[in-house]
Amino acid sequence: MTTESAPTDPTQADPVPAAAAVPAAKSARSLAWTRRRHSAARFWREYRTHRAGLVGLAVLVLIALAAVFAPLLVGSDAQSVTGAPGDPMESPSAEFPLGTDQFGRDLLGLLVWGARMSLTVGLLAAVLSVAIGTLVGITAGHFKGWYATVIMRITDWFLVMPTLVLAIALAAVMSGTIWTIILAIGVTTWPTTARLVRAQTLAVESRPYIERAQALGGGHGHIMARHVLPNVMPLVLAQTTLVISGAILTEATLAFLGLGDPTSVSWGGLLQDAREAGAVSAGHWWYLAPPGLAIAVVALAFTLCGRAVESVLNPRLGASR
Repeated sequence: MTTESAPTDPTQADPVPAAAAVPAAKSARSLAWTRRRHSAARFWREYRTHRAGLVGLAVLVLIALAAVFAPLLVGSDAQSVTGAPGDPMESPSAEFPLGTDQFGRDLLGLLVWGARMSLTVGLLAAVLSVAIGTLVGITAGHFKGWYATVIMRITDWFLVMPTLVLAIALAAVMSGTIWTIILAIGVTTWPTTARLVRAQTLAVESRPYIERAQALGGGHGHIMARHVLPNVMPLVLAQTTLVISGAILTEATLAFLGLGDPTSVSWGGLLQDAREAGAVSAGHWWYLAPPGLAIAVVALAFTLCGRAVESVLNPRLGASR
């Protein structure tokens, strides 16, 4: 006795490959996340061997925590002129460890609040600067030809022009807000990043796998986003940490010149207030030294972190530990 098998519909698709595709996609994503975790762990192991980088990171973490929790540490009324707790220009004491300013406000509280403004401007301006430089560098290295010639001549023009003068000009003609300062710093400090990223892009695009990707039909966007950008990101990250310190110094300079946001307290603004109050001629060192030292310490900490990151991502630099 023979049994006939049921006829099969050739138009019906086999559900097995589709069902098997879901676990395969999940396994690919999990593998990618595993590689990222291993890369982050390897980066941290290498970073910990740089003592200077650890010191800089510890300083930045402490200052960042103080800035985030400023309302809890010093109170939200530390910037108030009408409710100042002390007399003008008091020297350091047990009640006011860093003395008071010309309005009687506690300088320690102002220093903590100023960290918010200075760090915010430094971080956002550095991100804007590096983003512009990365975009210009990758496109100039990828397209070459007349586009690269024109864009790099513009970059050279920005390089030879004094960055601070351009930032002062932009801040002077625009409204004095925090976003004006961020824009003024970001659009004047990108050329160095653009030069570095373009050189790295040219090195990446000379590799054989870029030619294979182009031969398989990869477009310009695919090549730049999927192949070039991941290879230049270590350089971009290291450059970001180095640009932040310069952005903080530039913000302090603009605020010292009276071009900052008058409604916010910053370290450069404190130096400007001290100058206007005659702290230099009167010998009120406690009005000048704390914000100046804070700017120097944060700039140095970011520089130490940047050097350590650069050495980890590019061991051939051989930076001291």
